[in-house]
Amino acid sequence: MTLGIIIQARMGSTRLPGKVLRDISGKPLLGHVLGRLQMLMRPARIVVATSSASENDMVEAWCLEHGVSCFRGDETDVLDRYFQCAKSLGMSDIVRLTADNPFTDIEELERLIDLHQRQGFDYTHAFGQLPIGVGAEIFTFEALSRSHREGKLPHHREHVNEYFTDRPELFKIGQLDVPPAKISPELRLTVDTEDDWRRACALVARGGGNWLGTEEAIRLCSSSA
Repeated sequence: MTLGIIIQARMGSTRLPGKVLRDISGKPLLGHVLGRLQMLMRPARIVVATSSASENDMVEAWCLEHGVSCFRGDETDVLDRYFQCAKSLGMSDIVRLTADNPFTDIEELERLIDLHQRQGFDYTHAFGQLPIGVGAEIFTFEALSRSHREGKLPHHREHVNEYFTDRPELFKIGQLDVPPAKISPELRLTVDTEDDWRRACALVARGGGNWLGTEEAIRLCSSSA
């Protein structure tokens, strides 16, 4: 199998415009997302999928400057962007990440991929228990193709995973169980608002340049609450 990791990124965020290249401790948000993936032990094809809108030229330029693969597709039809990207690169299983989640738990991502492959799931996720922005999801190219072919509603096109969740009877779906110490579903570790960005800056600074683990991030947020 060819494992792919597609990171969706665009400059046109409504609540925090330009956030994917916004600085956090001397590095853009997208750089933190990609840097964290360096801890992944298994080989994977990593690509940033942005849109063809001109405002995203700077995303492509940053990727080229830093030796990161970049794919450009539809601005609003994110499902098509994922499908075309995965198809063009021959991916058999695709991890979906977003460029506003700098604290993805790589240990749990490894376990997620292993569960997905071992159990032969079509779609597997690690949502609902981990802090918001820490979990991930993975799906087969066949499941993505079916979603792309049959998911016609606007929210299916805008959100890659929603045909899976709308029609669970069509897919073999798995959910990762996470350790109790990492359960904190009310904690926001994504970056979608000014408050989120300030929290991320504080966590990166308090981490001393090291990649914060989920348990440590939860502890730091709890102590500062």
